[in-house]
Parts: sequence; structure tokens; C-alpha cells
Amino acid sequence: MKVFIGLLLMLLIHSGTFAQTALPPSSFKNPGISAQNTIDHLNDIAYNIYLEAPDSARLIAERALLLAEKSKYQEGIGQSFLNIGYAYWSQSYYPIALFYLNKAITDLPKDRPLLIADCYHITGRTYADLGNYTEAFKNLDQSERFAGNDPGRLAEVHSERSYVYMHLKNYELAIKEISQALVLNKSAKDQRNTAVLYGRLSSIYRYKKEYKAALSYSDTTFRMSTTIHNNRLRAITYVDYARIYIELHNFDKAIVYAERGVALGDSIGVVYAISSAYRALITSYEQKNDLKQVMAFQKKYNSIQDSLNNFNKIKNAELIQDYFALNAQLNKIALTDRNNQDIKAKVEMQRTIIISLSLSLLIVVALLSVTYYFYKQKKLLNNKLQLQHEALLNQKQLIEAQTANLETISKIKDKLLAVIGHDLRTPLANLRNIVEMFEVEYISTEEVNWLMKDVNSLVKSAELTLSNLMEWAGSHIKGRGINSSRLDIFLIGVEMEQTFNHALQRKCIEFVNHASPGLSVLADENHIKVVLRNLISNAIKFTNTNGCIKLNSTYEENKVIISVEDNGKGMSAEEIGMLFYLQTHFSHPGTLGENGTGIGLLLCKELVELNGGKLWITSVPGKGSKFYFSLPLNTEYA
Repeated sequence: MKVFIGLLLMLLIHSGTFAQTALPPSSFKNPGISAQNTIDHLNDIAYNIYLEAPDSARLIAERALLLAEKSKYQEGIGQSFLNIGYAYWSQSYYPIALFYLNKAITDLPKDRPLLIADCYHITGRTYADLGNYTEAFKNLDQSERFAGNDPGRLAEVHSERSYVYMHLKNYELAIKEISQALVLNKSAKDQRNTAVLYGRLSSIYRYKKEYKAALSYSDTTFRMSTTIHNNRLRAITYVDYARIYIELHNFDKAIVYAERGVALGDSIGVVYAISSAYRALITSYEQKNDLKQVMAFQKKYNSIQDSLNNFNKIKNAELIQDYFALNAQLNKIALTDRNNQDIKAKVEMQRTIIISLSLSLLIVVALLSVTYYFYKQKKLLNNKLQLQHEALLNQKQLIEAQTANLETISKIKDKLLAVIGHDLRTPLANLRNIVEMFEVEYISTEEVNWLMKDVNSLVKSAELTLSNLMEWAGSHIKGRGINSSRLDIFLIGVEMEQTFNHALQRKCIEFVNHASPGLSVLADENHIKVVLRNLISNAIKFTNTNGCIKLNSTYEENKVIISVEDNGKGMSAEEIGMLFYLQTHFSHPGTLGENGTGIGLLLCKELVELNGGKLWITSVPGKGSKFYFSLPLNTEYA
């Protein structure tokens, strides 16, 4: 029933009708409360089905997150992140789960200690699954602190501690923690956690080679997992049966249970259950000397491990894309609010001016009537009104100038976002197409590896674009600080050659590091690496196949002149003059069609000047370009 509700909600969310139909008529009277109720309802559904249908639970929680962000509902934001973390954990995507759980800890309100306890509990369990038991204990201790006297939360803490002790092979402590958890679960009437604990007892007694007890606890776990609809636990229980029968040398039974574990794990997307079941099948067929089946399941096991690695990489890219989309929506909402406030402020100001002018006029009329014979006083009053009029004109001119400046900045922003969006879309689209073709087996793994070599340069270009954008945005939002240290340009050049090794080999470009070893500068290491990455990437982009790029450094009057030289396309004097102005900067495609935003050189100039140097260019069309920048010499060297 819960799975059906989850699937129905998914269809409503994707069709765009849920937001309209989910809100009752009372929402028009008090929309804030209705929106919060809707968000809480979505989060409750996501939590209740994440063990049966994790994909459905994640989509519902993401919908709740979007609604919570729009309504500024802090508790809803934190709970949505928590439910997304639960869904990814249940599918064994632990690093991605940690990302969302850390966001949940940050966003959950401090006055909801039980929610915070839940977040620390699942975070501790995720660290345990990753084998980081120190962090697991730290988070479980935090969960216990926030749980207070709540028996259900305290039971979960003892339960996960038993999981850690089991993996540390301290079975006595593990059983002790389970006993405490079972007592608390009985008080809290929590069958879900009780079923998990019986499964853990089965694993502990299997490790202790007490197989009769292990089978008994597995039977109890299986019955309870069916009753509470915990498909993840049932899939893992099948794997536990298989492991017990392997140790009892009953390999035929082990194979039956392992195959059931694969089928159920695959239906709900629990990678841990699938991979563990494959390992059990491999072991069973090895003992039966069925090498053909061993090879078949070993291939499937390797395939699912590769798929998990690829999924994590794709999800990391999707996370970045999702966050940019979310930030764009939030910025749009904030901009609308600011515009509304500006309009209200202008209307209020105009109203105040009209009232002021009306009162001034009445006062003038009254004064003229009363002081008809006092001409000098009237003239003085007229002069005063003239000054007020000039002040209003000056204010109007200032407002018009500010409006023109805002329009210019808006056009620059639109241009940058359009170019950056184009550059980021291309590599992501290529990656998506490759993955989709691979999923339908249109291309083989070898072809994917071959295609990835060509896509790699596009991804690195997009990564550099994103890095430049983050640096640029950070410099204008939070300001810049520098952390100067002694830097050897020769060593940084060696690092840059390794970084761009694939791109250099791809175009058969020779990189020559002529920087003087030991000649050090005093500058911020991260800033200078950003500068050299951009200049070398730019040189590779505009250098033809079999070209050459040189890195040089020389000492001149207490400063070091560093240059990156190429023998590529080159630029005209007119183009050089346009490079370092935000309104006129541009970017040409590279010799192999590489794209860029042109923002990299603006960022380089800003970082070099921030570190006390300057950047300039010499170039000849058709013969290449040479980018110079100066930095202060390290006084220890001098």
C-alpha cells in the first residue's frame, strides 16, 4: 500500500498537478500553515516508504525540499535533506548520503532535538558502513545526547553501536547493546528496529559459529521484515541465510537464498544486498567446482561495482547541477522580493514628496496671504523653494544614473550566465548520452572507455569554467583575502604539466618548464595555481597539434617575471585591448573547437594584482602569444 501511495505521488509530482491539488481550500486563508502541512505530509510519506521504495521516497523528499525553500520553512528544509539522506543510505550510496545528512544537521532547527538525534543516528550508521568507526561512535554519542529520554531514539543508538561492535569483533559488547535496544524498543513499540536487531543477532552468532542460533534469529528477522514491509532487510536476510549455509557446506541452499537476495535487492535498488549476494554465489559455486558459474557471477559482481563507481561520479555532477538550479530559483525569488520592496519604497517616497510639496505649497500660499506686504520675506521663501527644486532634480539624476548602471551590470550578468551555461551543458550532455547508450547496451565497456578519453578534456574544461566562476563569484560576494607563502614556480610548473598531461598528449604539444628552480616568490599558493591553470589551459586551447608551450621565470628588480608562451593562433592588438574589460571580454574556439567563457583571464588579472603584481600580453597573429605576470620576490631568496 505504501509503495502504491509513493508511486502515485511520483506521478503527481512529475505531472505538475500535485502542488495544485494537494493544497486544501483553507490555504487561501492561511497559505503559510497549509504549505507547512503539505511539506510535513510529503516528508512523512518519504520516511515511511524509503526502505520499500527508496527512489520514490527520494523524489517525494526533493519535492518537499523545493516547497520548503520557497516558503522559508526551516524545519521542512532540514527534514527533506534528512529523508534524501535516508533514501541514498538505504541504497548503499554512502558518500552521497553523508552529503545530504550534513546539510540536514546544518538546517534542522535547534528546538527539534529528536529530529537532530535521528540525523546524527543515521550519520553514525553511514560512517559505520564506510568502516570509519571513530566517526560512527562520535555521531552516535551526539544522537544519544539529543535523544534525551525518548526510548525509540535511544534504542536506535544502542542498535547502531551493536553494529559497530560487531564489525570490531567485540561480540559480547554487541550483544549487550542489542539487549538494551530490545528493552527500549519494547517500550517504544518499534517493530522496525526490533527486526533489524534480530538480524544483527543472526550475524553475530554466525561469526561465533553458533549456526543453530543464527538460523533461528534469521527466521525471526525474515518473518518480521515481511510484516513491516522492510524489503531492504528481507533482501539482506536472504544473503545472511546464504552465508550461514555456506559455512554449513550446504551450498545448494546457499545458492537458492543468494539468488533470492539478488532478485529482491535488484527490484528495490539496494546495491549492498546485490553485491553481497553475488559474493555468496561466487563462493558457493567455487566450492562446487562450477567454474563457469563462478566466472559468470564474478563478471556480474565486477559490473555492479563499476556501475556503483560510475553512479557516484554521475551523482556528484548532478548534485552540482541541482545546486546551481536551486540557487538560480532562490536568486529569482530574492530578486522578485527586492524589486517589490524597491517599488514600494519608490511609491512611498513619491507619496512623501507629494505630501511634502502639497504642504509646502499650502504654507507658501498662507505665507503669501499673511505676509503680502513683506516682499523680502516672500523672495527669501522663493529662493528656498528653488533650492529644494534643484535638490529634487539632482536626486532624480542620481536615480537615473544608478538605473543605467544596474541595467549595464544586468546585461553583463546575462552574457556571462549564457556563455557559462552553454559551456557546462555540452560536457554534461555528452556524458549523459554515453551513459544512456551504455545502459541500453548500445555501446560496450571498451567503447565507453574510448569515448571517455575524448570527453575527459571537455569535462576538465567545464571544471575549469566552474572553478573560475566560483572564484569570480567569491571575490565579488565575500571579498578576497590572501595567504602568502614562499612558492617555487618551477615546482608549480611540474605540477601543472602533470595536471594537463592528457590534454598535452591529446594535441601532441610539448611543455617546456624553463622556470628557474629555487627562484621563489611571495604569494598566495591557491591564487597562483588558479592563474597558471588558466594561462596554460588557454595556451593548450589555441596551440596547434605538435606545438610547444614554455613556462619561464626571471628576476628583475626585487620581483619575478613569469611568462607562459605558445606558438598558436595569436591575437591582434585590438583583441588584446578588449580582453581585460568585463563589458568587452570575449572567447574564440580553440584549435580543436574547445570553448571557453573568457572570464578566466579577467580572474587571472584580478588575482595577480591582489598579490601585488600585474599581468600583460604580447602577441603576433599566426605566431603565438606570451602572457606575462609579475610577483614580489621572496626576501629569503634575495
